[in-house]
Amino acid sequence: MLPEVIRRAAVDHGDHAAYVTPHGWEVSYRELDVLSDEAACWMGSLGIGEGSVVALCLPSTVDYVVAYLAAAKLGAVTAGLNPRFRSRERAACLEVLVPDLVLATAEVIDDVPSATAVELVSPSTTAEEILAGQRLMGESPAPLAENPERPVCICFTSGSTGQPKGAWYTNRQLRVIAELDTGGAWGGGGHRYASTEFAHVGVMTKLPWLLATGGTTHLLDKWRAEPVLELIDRHRMSSVSAIAPQVALMLRVPDLDRFDFSCVQAIVSGGALAPPALVRAGRELFGAPWSIRYSSTESGGVGLGTALDADDDEALHTVGRPRPGVEAEIRDESGAPVADGAVGELWLRSAAVMSGYWNDPEATAATLVDGWLRTGDLAHVDERGCYRLAGRTREMYIRGGYNVYPLEVESVLAGHPQVADVAVIARPDEVMGEIGVAVVVPADPSAPP
Repeated sequence: MLPEVIRRAAVDHGDHAAYVTPHGWEVSYRELDVLSDEAACWMGSLGIGEGSVVALCLPSTVDYVVAYLAAAKLGAVTAGLNPRFRSRERAACLEVLVPDLVLATAEVIDDVPSATAVELVSPSTTAEEILAGQRLMGESPAPLAENPERPVCICFTSGSTGQPKGAWYTNRQLRVIAELDTGGAWGGGGHRYASTEFAHVGVMTKLPWLLATGGTTHLLDKWRAEPVLELIDRHRMSSVSAIAPQVALMLRVPDLDRFDFSCVQAIVSGGALAPPALVRAGRELFGAPWSIRYSSTESGGVGLGTALDADDDEALHTVGRPRPGVEAEIRDESGAPVADGAVGELWLRSAAVMSGYWNDPEATAATLVDGWLRTGDLAHVDERGCYRLAGRTREMYIRGGYNVYPLEVESVLAGHPQVADVAVIARPDEVMGEIGVAVVVPADPSAPP
C-alpha cells in the first residue's frame, strides 16, 4: 500500500512540503518518492527484497521515512526501534527480529550484533544529504505486485511483561486503518507536528493516510511544550495531538495568553488516561473539545474514543465507545462475557488488529483468541455504553476479600487540587492480605497535602 500512496502523493501533492525539519528546510512529496526509489535500489543491491526484514535504529527524521518507504517498495518489512531504547532493549528487539539489514546511527551502531548486516546512517542536515550513502542516484525499483497479506511493518511493545514483542501488520491492515481513521479521504491535511517517535504504531501503521492527506508535518529535535505551542499558533493548526502528560506540560508554559489558539477545533489524546482536572484545563486553554482515544500497539492504534460533543461525564471519566469498525466486550478470566456493569478484561475485535507477534507464536496465541485481541486492561461498561478503565489485569489486588482496581482509586485521588500525579500500588498486609499504597506527587512540593 505504501508504494502506491507515495507515488500518487508525488503526483497529487507534488512540490508541497511533506516534512519541515527543525532547521527549516523542507522535503516535498515528489522528493520523498524519488529519494525512496533511489534508497530502494540501494537496498536491492544488498539483496533486500520481498520478505526481508529491515530494522531502523534511527531518530525520527526524514531519513527514517525515506528508508521505510524504500523497504516497502521492495516488499520488505520494516521494524522501527525507538531511539530511546537502551542497549539491552535494542539487543532484545534485534534478537526477536533477526533482521537482514540494520540502518543505525553512530551512537547505537556498536549495539548491533556483529553477525548482522549493518549500515551507518549519518543524520542529514540538508535535503541532498538524506541517506546520502544509501541511495543509487537516478534509479527506480521494478513495480511491486499488490499483495494484501504482505507484511509491511513491525511495531515493538513490551506490554506488561517487560519483554519486547513485535506486533506486525500487512498491507490489508494498513488499508483498513486508513479507512477507519479517515474514511479513505485524500488531501486536506493542513499543518501538523510530529508528537511521537516514528517507530511508534501511530506513525508506522498510519503513514499511508498521513501521506494521503498531503499535509505538512513539522519535525522536532525533541518534543518541548513551548515550541509546539508556537507551531500551533504560527501555522494555525486545527488539531492538538498529544498524550495527556504533554498537555500538562503545555499548561505550565508561562504567559500562555500570548498565543492565539482560536484555530484549534479539537484536542485528541491517547497513550495515557487524562485526569479529569487536566481535561478541564486543556479544554479551557485551547477553547476546544477533548477526545480521549483508547487503543494499543496491538490494535493498530484503533479502538475506543470519547465523542467531541460528549458531556462531562463521558469526556472526563470514560474512554468512550468503540469507534466505527471496532467491537468491544468485557470478559472474565475464562473468556466468558461478564454481567452488565461488572469489571473484566477488555477484548477488542477489528480488521485493524495486528496479525500477531513477530517470531513469537506462543505470545500470539495468548493474545489473539478467535479473532479477538485480549488487551490486558480491566474495564466495565456503564449504563450508557461508555467504557471505564479500571487498571491492568496484573495490577488488581485483593483487600479483605474485595477486588481493588488501582486506576479507580487513582482517579479519585487525582481529583484533589493539591495532587499533581498519583500511583497506587499494593503491598502485603498481615490483616487485610493486601492494602494499597498511594505514591503522590504534590502540586506544590513546598506544601504537600
